[in-house]
Amino acid sequence: MTSFGFHASHEQIGPRALLEAVMHAERAGFDAAMCSDHFSPWSARQGESGFAWSWLGSALQATGLPFGVVNAPGQRYHPAIIAQAIGTLGAMYPGRFWAALGTGEASNEHITGDPWPRKDVRAARLRECVDVIRALLAGEEVSHDGLVTVDRARLWTRPEQPPALVGAAVSVATARWCAEWADGLITVNAPVAHLREMIDTYRDAGGRGPLHLQVHVSWAPEQTQAEALAYDQWRSNIFAPPVCWDLETVEHFDVVSADVPTQRVADVVNISADLGRHVGWLEEYVQLGFDQIALHHVGQEQRGFIDAFGAEVLPKLRPGG
Repeated sequence: MTSFGFHASHEQIGPRALLEAVMHAERAGFDAAMCSDHFSPWSARQGESGFAWSWLGSALQATGLPFGVVNAPGQRYHPAIIAQAIGTLGAMYPGRFWAALGTGEASNEHITGDPWPRKDVRAARLRECVDVIRALLAGEEVSHDGLVTVDRARLWTRPEQPPALVGAAVSVATARWCAEWADGLITVNAPVAHLREMIDTYRDAGGRGPLHLQVHVSWAPEQTQAEALAYDQWRSNIFAPPVCWDLETVEHFDVVSADVPTQRVADVVNISADLGRHVGWLEEYVQLGFDQIALHHVGQEQRGFIDAFGAEVLPKLRPGG
């Protein structure tokens, strides 16, 4: 049975309000949660970017939900530090934490002052990071010289069962590559045919583990409200790779998104005041075989969305609904 999670967007909501939101989501009937891990938002209008790893400890303690995080080791984060963070949360909250790993975005990684590598180099760097993190979580002492350097690292606090390392992908090619190393796959909402091809490619290449989907939604009691908040908050997030990977600052995103048509936002966000339409969209994703679907309401106010979806959407998606 598909579980439905609440996506906590650190780039749009301050950490205290976000903690209150995820606690409310659990009370409203959401099954799980996940969060982003960025240094910078994509727009000045979004206006936040709390530190995910501090927040995750509080959120795991404040709820009984399983949690995931999407992380990019290799530049802003050393893989040994990420292994330590994963290991500590896994030891404190057994069976409730997973981490998705991706190649990152320049908007977060440029802060180190190091050059932003080509995509193929970033992929090779991530692969090295995955091997380092796995070895450390297995209790090995790790030294490594490559695109990342590790010198005699060892984790002294580890969980009995290492948390899953999930592959983050938006393309079919990346989904195929993730099958080589990942314990599952996560992607974002896209046309059903594309999602089906990603799933089939991942499984055909030997990909194992659960399938996760993050779904961007915009809901309000009136259609014009739903459209307006999606346009305000998410029009800087409509650009396909490599643009979204390579822009460096909030100012860059705001300049290139200044004249985005409303329809472009509707291509990446499920926008509707009709809760039945949201049920229909989500039913299509369930039929594709996703094990967990995390709902990201792109507005900054979450309570109305949580209450509406908890009462009118999630029950219809469950057996007997």
